[in-house]
This record gives sequence, C-alpha cells and structure tokens, in this order.
Amino acid sequence: MKLKRHVFVCTHERPPENPKGCCKHKDAEQLVSLFKKEIAKKGIVSEVRAQKAGCLDICEFGPSVVVYPEGVWYGHVTAADVTEIVESHLIGGNPIERLKIPGK
Repeated sequence: MKLKRHVFVCTHERPPENPKGCCKHKDAEQLVSLFKKEIAKKGIVSEVRAQKAGCLDICEFGPSVVVYPEGVWYGHVTAADVTEIVESHLIGGNPIERLKIPGK
C-alpha cells in the first residue's frame, strides 16, 4: 500500500519539571485516536496513516503534529483541530496556516 500522506503525532513524555513541557501531558494520545477515527470516517485509510511519534523536539509547541510528504509542522493542536486538518490538508491538500509552527 502506497500512502499519500503520513501524520505523526508527538507523544513523547518529559518529566513534569521540564520547562519545555511535553506533548503527552497535553492530550497527544487522544489526538492519535481522533486522527485515526476521522481518517476511517472519511474513508481514506488506504491513503493516509496517523500514528504516534517519539520526540519531535518541539514540545514547547505541543501537542505537535507533522504531515509528510509535505513536511508541514503543526503546533498547539487540539481535538477541535483534527477534523479541519483531515478535511482541509489530508483530503483537500490545503495546510492550515494558523496551526503551522513558525520556521518549520
């Protein structure tokens, strides 16, 4: 199966005292499940895959998500953003500008 897009959601966990924070403590695990459900609901499972990622090293922007092959990095992603990302970017090919991480 050749995928059109691949979504990686950072689920890395840092100690609570780390000043960068961590994606895992910002509901990143829930985002992975929501992406998978929305991708299945839209019928694009054979074209798009969403999965957990290790540290993407930008936890201060977490939860962080990167979409390949475009290499679009999203930050501060919430459950409310998942449907928009799936519909606009993963299906429509239009990245969500307001969620992009500057300089990425």
